[in-house]
Amino acid sequence: MQLKKMLRRKRLSAGRAPMILFLCQMISALDVPLDPKLLEDLVQPPTITQQSPKDYIIDPRENIVIQCEAKGKPPPSFSWTRNGTHFDIDKDPLVTMKPGSGTLTINIMSEGKAETYEGVYQCTARNERGAAISNNIVVRPSRSPLWTKEKLEPIILRNGQSLILPCRPPLGLPPPIIFWMDNSFQRLPQSERVSQGLNGDLYFSNVLPEDTREDYICYARFNHTQTIQQKQPISVKVISVDELNDTIAANLNDTEFYSAKSNRERPPTFLTPEGNASHKEELRGNVLSLECIAEGLPTPIIYWIKEDGTLPINRTFYRNFKKTLQIIQVSEADSGNYQCIAKNPLGAIHHTISVTVKAAPYWIMAPQNLVLSPGEDGRLMCRANGNPKPRISWLLNGVPGEIAPDDPSRKIDGDTIIFSNVQERSSAVYQCNASNEYGYLLANAFVNVLAEPPRILTSANTLYQVIADRPALLDCAFFGSPLPTIEWFKGAKGSALREDIYVLHENGTLEIPVAQKDSTGTYTCVARNKLGMAKNEVHLEIKDATRIIKQPEYAVMQRGGTVSFECKVKHDHTLIPTITWLKDNGELPNDGRFTVDKDHLVVADVRDDDGGTYTCVANTTLDNVSASAVLSVVAPTPTPAPIYDVPNPPFDLELTDQLDKSVQLSWTPGNDNNSPITKFIIEYEDAMHEAGLWHLQTEVSGMQTTAQLKLSPYVNYSFRVMAVNSLGRSLPSEASEQYLTKAAEPDTNPTAVEGLGSEPDNLVITWKPLNGFESNGPGLQYKVSWRQKDGDDEWTSVVVANVSKYIVSGTPTFVPYLIKVQALNDVGFAPEPAVVMGHSGEDLPMVAPGNVHVNVVNSTLAEVHWDPVPLKSIRGHLQGYRIYYWKAQSSSKRNRRHLEKKILTFQGSKTHGMLPGLEPFSHYTLNVRVVNGKGEGPASPDRVFNTPEGVPSAPSSLKIVNPTLDSLTLEWDPPSRPNGILTEYTLKYQPINSTHELGPLVDLKIPANKTRWTLKNLNFSTRYKFYFYAQTAAGSGSQITEEAVTTVDEGKMAGIPPPDVGAGKAMASRQVDIATQGWFIGLMCAVALLILILLIVCFIRRNKGGKYPVKEKEDAHADPEIQPMKEDDGTFGEYSDAEDHKPLKKGSRTPSDRTVKKEDSDDSLVDYGEGVNGQFNEDGSFIGQYSGKKEKEPAEGNESSEAPSPVNAMNSFV
Repeated sequence: MQLKKMLRRKRLSAGRAPMILFLCQMISALDVPLDPKLLEDLVQPPTITQQSPKDYIIDPRENIVIQCEAKGKPPPSFSWTRNGTHFDIDKDPLVTMKPGSGTLTINIMSEGKAETYEGVYQCTARNERGAAISNNIVVRPSRSPLWTKEKLEPIILRNGQSLILPCRPPLGLPPPIIFWMDNSFQRLPQSERVSQGLNGDLYFSNVLPEDTREDYICYARFNHTQTIQQKQPISVKVISVDELNDTIAANLNDTEFYSAKSNRERPPTFLTPEGNASHKEELRGNVLSLECIAEGLPTPIIYWIKEDGTLPINRTFYRNFKKTLQIIQVSEADSGNYQCIAKNPLGAIHHTISVTVKAAPYWIMAPQNLVLSPGEDGRLMCRANGNPKPRISWLLNGVPGEIAPDDPSRKIDGDTIIFSNVQERSSAVYQCNASNEYGYLLANAFVNVLAEPPRILTSANTLYQVIADRPALLDCAFFGSPLPTIEWFKGAKGSALREDIYVLHENGTLEIPVAQKDSTGTYTCVARNKLGMAKNEVHLEIKDATRIIKQPEYAVMQRGGTVSFECKVKHDHTLIPTITWLKDNGELPNDGRFTVDKDHLVVADVRDDDGGTYTCVANTTLDNVSASAVLSVVAPTPTPAPIYDVPNPPFDLELTDQLDKSVQLSWTPGNDNNSPITKFIIEYEDAMHEAGLWHLQTEVSGMQTTAQLKLSPYVNYSFRVMAVNSLGRSLPSEASEQYLTKAAEPDTNPTAVEGLGSEPDNLVITWKPLNGFESNGPGLQYKVSWRQKDGDDEWTSVVVANVSKYIVSGTPTFVPYLIKVQALNDVGFAPEPAVVMGHSGEDLPMVAPGNVHVNVVNSTLAEVHWDPVPLKSIRGHLQGYRIYYWKAQSSSKRNRRHLEKKILTFQGSKTHGMLPGLEPFSHYTLNVRVVNGKGEGPASPDRVFNTPEGVPSAPSSLKIVNPTLDSLTLEWDPPSRPNGILTEYTLKYQPINSTHELGPLVDLKIPANKTRWTLKNLNFSTRYKFYFYAQTAAGSGSQITEEAVTTVDEGKMAGIPPPDVGAGKAMASRQVDIATQGWFIGLMCAVALLILILLIVCFIRRNKGGKYPVKEKEDAHADPEIQPMKEDDGTFGEYSDAEDHKPLKKGSRTPSDRTVKKEDSDDSLVDYGEGVNGQFNEDGSFIGQYSGKKEKEPAEGNESSEAPSPVNAMNSFV
């Protein structure tokens, strides 16, 4: 069986690789380490380690060296073939082979020619375990031939014409580099009008007189032989139309002159390529170069587009003034039609280039060395791609697989060789060849069958010293077959170290991510396989970090003064630090003015050039720290007051050390404008995801001009820098060049992951997606996984596009689920996500609450109790319990309206609650339901209860009818809410005399079945005030009031049936018509005169703000059961009763129909805080007041609020 990893291990980062002694256990390329202790008795098949390139072009002036190096145990022997046959180097005195190597040296410098040794060479390295072969190495000498002699005629053409100067260099190996220069070896200037094509020719879109010269020279440089060949100079003369006409006139007088339109403007035409379309074929991985050069006047401009797509960003470049389009690292996706467009003001022309990208074979998975132990199984895989698809063939020790010796443990299946039950004789070197018409790939991979017990290669008792709070790496290089498992122990009897605290790497190294003082001790590495066990002890010591506890400080010193910088260091007592001082990151000047003692640097007789940054560096064998300070040297004499301002922007931004996740940014500070720069602010722009938005990257000290910036993957960065001093921030610098980081797997996963069901049979998983910056690469997707929390099911996963929701259907109702959402892109997966819990969809509860019973507390309050329903029957999140209750209506009322049900909800799992605001003496019905997030469950059986009697409301109305000289009849309607069985009515009344004084109060009891009552033997022409209320067994209700006046009009009494006569005073009615008496007429005249005088006096006093003393008189005769009246408002003649504080009006305070309506009570659940759907405290108590509002005063809002008038005053005497 192929070697497998026995423990989950993490790979070491590239930065820690130097600390690893061996990587022998890396499965991807498992080699036997060439350690002297192993090489004595451990065999290994050959492996080619170095060889010459496939296409090997040599310099014919030097000896030929064809490389072939290999390793193996025993050391391999070497042989060569040339052009497919054995190359016997012993027969050629010019050929020698390097001892212990297969490298050939052919001595052609003494004699012989390079051409003699052209051919195809192949090296074979062989030992007892197999044979490895090299690539086919094609050896060819370079060639740099001379230009053929030719006679070049001068070229004469008119101003504005196009021109092509051919180069046609000689064919060389490799092809030469072409450039144009003059006799002075100066490159000829090129522009959009004049440029060199890919074939080396020089193209003029149109010529100008300044193009006239006699030394257009094409040069060919052959880099391999370091030679330059030169073409004969070409002479070009450009003449204007006027010059051409003068020449014709001087020589051919009868010839027509050229018109001035000879150099007229013209639309573009292509000089190269020809026609409207062409085809280009390129190999994958090469640079695709497309060229279009046009002539025309004015000079055309070239544009490029891809017809069926967009040009690839970051791989597309324009050369030669946009006449050449280059795409680097071309792939099959770049195939298609590319169009170049030449345009000037007179028109445009286009040319289509059809590009086909082919591919020589390239590896998808090259075969890897395989180390097996006897009886194990394994496989070699060789996978390659290309266009066309390459053919895969296998060789065994350099022999084609078809004719290789049979081995029952080996089976070739296409691109895979399968091994089963291998034995030692199965060891061999296998070659995989992948080839198509554009090239081939050849890879060697050996199968080495070994049976070796574990061996630890790290030296015993190695001492590691590490600074505290830093990672510690303890090595355990090992070898064994089968691959050993590695365990680490601390101390003599410690248990195996767990991977949740430590990191065990694949090469056996133990990593302590953050070493502490208690990490000190002895660690034991144990390697085991089925053949044995080996162990090794190493020792770890943790040291205190070196710190600078007193740093040098910024100093300003006048010329000629002395300045001192202090640097105190604290360090581990076992480490000896060395203190070094630097100036501007270099050594201190060799000058006696600079003196260094233990903690100080002193600079005497300070000069201007002493200004700069001084750095104290403390080094130990394990760490180093540094601190810097700036010295500013100023003139000793007073200078004019400087102008202070914010700094000028930094400039000259440069990006260096460009790595995948970091880059170094450097800049030049602008003028600080006499205020030292305290810091630099670095911002970045992501042109790919958020173009135009600048974000803070970091801040650095004002003494720095470089910064190492940490970068995120797949971001197109631009940077800018701002300087800050005590006065503020500078303007931003110009943006740096753009830098696109490579894509990587996401660093984070989505947040706000939730799982809630929208239906009883689904689970809706939602999350907050990553933004473009966090995606780290193209193709952002999410892996959504879920499983039931309480089941044994495996995780179910699905990969979805860049969305924020996924719905799982067919789930059980309200079941807890474990959910996780992991981000991934085209590169790979984000770290393992956190698991959250959600629930599938809720459904309505199945069971009603049981054992519902009611306890009536008083006439308006009841307490309800019930048993909770089982949690499983709720089928959702318990929201609470809801009580529906309603009052039974009479049959007549039910016909008029539906039953009015009220609802109260009690949160949580409470099992009791209070029903406030009930109507007394009523028949109620209720039921209880459980509530979840989906809705209500079934109702419990109805429970009926009755409320006891309460006090009644005021009578619905009170009317005074049939007034006579000495009697009044009262009619009323019973209370709208009797709240019980009425027992009787109480009527109280008292007269009001002409001075508004209240007379004695009379109290009458009237049977409850009466709605009409007549009072007799009253005083004639007298105003009376009545107080009327009903009673039940619970007490007296609210009262209603009214006023009326007895009259002398007996005509109104005719036809009225005799009313019931109460038990009050029963006196005979006096039927004397006093209106005809003389004394009465005289009296009335006198009264009228007095009233007129009284009105005049009242008018005068009212205008003066006088106050009529009615209040005191009324207080003296107030009804003891009536609440105190409000303060008088100062209105003359005003009377306020104890109920409504309203004035008298026209002898009666009732409306025209003499009916006083009692307002309906506004007592409702709103008074308790929440109306119908009131809420309760957790203990079931009602939130808000327990009792309703008090009844309003009976006549309030029904009577007139007008002020009294003289007419009212007169009516009181009528």
